[in-house]
Amino acid sequence: MALSLNNLAGLYSDQGRYAQAEPLYKRSLAIKEKALGPDHPDVATSLNNLAAMYSAQDRYAYAEPLYKRSLAITEKALGPDHPYLALSLNNLAALYYTQGRYAQAEPLYKRSLAIREKALGPDHPDVATNLSNLAGLYNAQGRYAQAEPLHKRALATFEKALGPDHPDVALSLNSLALMYNDQGRYAQAEPLYKRALEIFEKALGPDHPDVARNLNNLALLYHNQGRYVVHWRSLRRPSAPIIPMWP
Repeated sequence: MALSLNNLAGLYSDQGRYAQAEPLYKRSLAIKEKALGPDHPDVATSLNNLAAMYSAQDRYAYAEPLYKRSLAITEKALGPDHPYLALSLNNLAALYYTQGRYAQAEPLYKRSLAIREKALGPDHPDVATNLSNLAGLYNAQGRYAQAEPLHKRALATFEKALGPDHPDVALSLNSLALMYNDQGRYAQAEPLYKRALEIFEKALGPDHPDVARNLNNLALLYHNQGRYVVHWRSLRRPSAPIIPMWP
């Protein structure tokens, strides 16, 4: 029952139907706590998913204690080197990043990356996700010399693991292009935006939100160069950190 409630809540949350998702997540959590005990890894899963829903609504004060409790349960139950712990660390770090709490986010991203590299190997897509998130953190702080090699390694890892036409490759291309755009390195950013756009349109269709975001970012690049004739449609914002949910 708890699993079914969690899955239906996940569907509603993905659709932005948060008022319907919240009571289902809470009921799922209550069932697991009663049946399995408060320190079971499945309880940590429910806490993580409820926290992710709150984060999606910018209800950070609700999300933070749930992420912290999920992290504590996971570390106690599975140990300090388990990949699920890396996921919990990544999610709490992403919450801090979104709030501009970079000093708190950085060590969590780094620890998550170290766990995944050790457990999964350096060429796993989850490692690339961590590299991309840490690079985004450095980029937001203007620490471009530290961000660039991480962006490039993430891109190479995604390409190797998933193939050159995967949407995660496009996301990585977009993130690297954003960093170049922020530094005024427009000649390097433009082909990355264009390649990302081609991948998104092919993989997701022309009306997907990721296509719109890529168009926005390319439009801003043209705007910054004064190339108004090729200005397409709208403005920009960088990719948010990746906050996965558990099944």
